[in-house]
Amino acid sequence: MSKRDVIQFEGHKFLKQRLVFSILSQRPVRIEKIRSNDENPGLRDYEIALLRMVEAVTNGSRMVISPTGTSVMLKPGIIMGGKVSVDCPVSRAIGYFLEVLVALAPFGKEQLVATLRGITMNNTDLSVDTIRTATLRNYRHFGIEEGVEMRVTKRGAPPKGGGEVRFICPVVRSVRPINYTDQGRIKRIRGISYATRVSPQTANRMVETARGELNRFIPDIYIYTDVYKGAESGFSPGFGISLVAESTTGALITAELCANPGDSPEDIGKDAAKMLLNEIARGGCFDSSHQWLALLLMVLGPEHASKTRIGKLTPFTIQYLRDIREFFNITFKLKPDPESNTVLATCLGSGYINVAKKTS
Repeated sequence: MSKRDVIQFEGHKFLKQRLVFSILSQRPVRIEKIRSNDENPGLRDYEIALLRMVEAVTNGSRMVISPTGTSVMLKPGIIMGGKVSVDCPVSRAIGYFLEVLVALAPFGKEQLVATLRGITMNNTDLSVDTIRTATLRNYRHFGIEEGVEMRVTKRGAPPKGGGEVRFICPVVRSVRPINYTDQGRIKRIRGISYATRVSPQTANRMVETARGELNRFIPDIYIYTDVYKGAESGFSPGFGISLVAESTTGALITAELCANPGDSPEDIGKDAAKMLLNEIARGGCFDSSHQWLALLLMVLGPEHASKTRIGKLTPFTIQYLRDIREFFNITFKLKPDPESNTVLATCLGSGYINVAKKTS
C-alpha cells in the first residue's frame, strides 16, 4: 500500500465521522496531532471506547494507536453486525456511540443487535429519545424501514449514568436515492418529558411550560411523561425533555434539553420549546442534528442524482461535506434558496452496494 492511499488528518475534531467514512469507503485513515499541545495529550476515554466499538462491529479492522495516544491509524475491515455490548464512559452520552452504529449498521453482514450502557441524555450529544423518535425514522426516506427498533430499558442521567439501550438494525443491500425538497408545514408536535430519581411532578411541570409556548402556534401537541423509579432510573437524579415537530411531508424537526444542577423544570420546558421554534425557523427537510445522516445516505445511494432541502449549513456539516469529498470523491452542488433561507443539496450517489449482506 503506497503512502498516498492513506488519508491523513490532524486534530481530534471530527474523529467519529472520519472513522465511519474510512470503513464505508474502505480507505485507510491516519489521524495525527490529537490534542498534542494539550496538558493531557492524546485520545480521551470515550474515543478509545469508540475505537473498541468499531473493532467489535467490524471484522479485519486493524488499528494502531501511538504510545502517547496522539495518533491513530485505521485500516478498515468489513462491517459484521451481530451482537454487540458497549459500556460507554460517562464523559459522553450513549448518543455519541449510537450515531456511529446508525451510520454503519444497515451495511453489515448480518442484523446488528447492540446493547449500550451509560448516560442516556446530556446537552452535548443526541439523546436516545431523539434517536428513537427522529433519527431512525429518517431512515425510511432511504428505504430502510422494516425491523429497525430501539428500546430504552433504563435511563441514566449525568454524572453517573446507569442507563441502558437496545438497538436492532437489519441490513440492506443498497439504499434508494431521494428527491425530497418539499419541507411542508408543521402539523403536529410530539415529545417525551422524562424524570429519574426526582419528583414525578417534575415531568408534568416541563410539559405545561413547553405546551404554553407551543400552543400559540399549533393545537396538536402531545408530550408524554416518562417517569422512572428504582433500578430502571440509573444512578443519578435528572430530568429533561425531547420534542419532535412533524410536517405535512414527513420532515422531522427536533430539539431537546437536559437539566443542569440548579435548573428548574419550567425553564427547561420553556427553553426547549424556544429551541424547537428556532429549529423550525431554519427550515429544511432535515434539521441541523440530522443533516449529516441525509448527506451520508445520499452519497451511499445508487448512481442517480439525489436532492434534498436543508436549513442553513452548520460548521459541522461544512466540514462533513469536505470529508465526504476526501473519502468518496463526491462533491455536492449547493444552491441557496433566498426565499426560504434554505439550501438545496444535490449529489450523484457512489453506487454503494453492501456485498457482505447474506443472501437469504
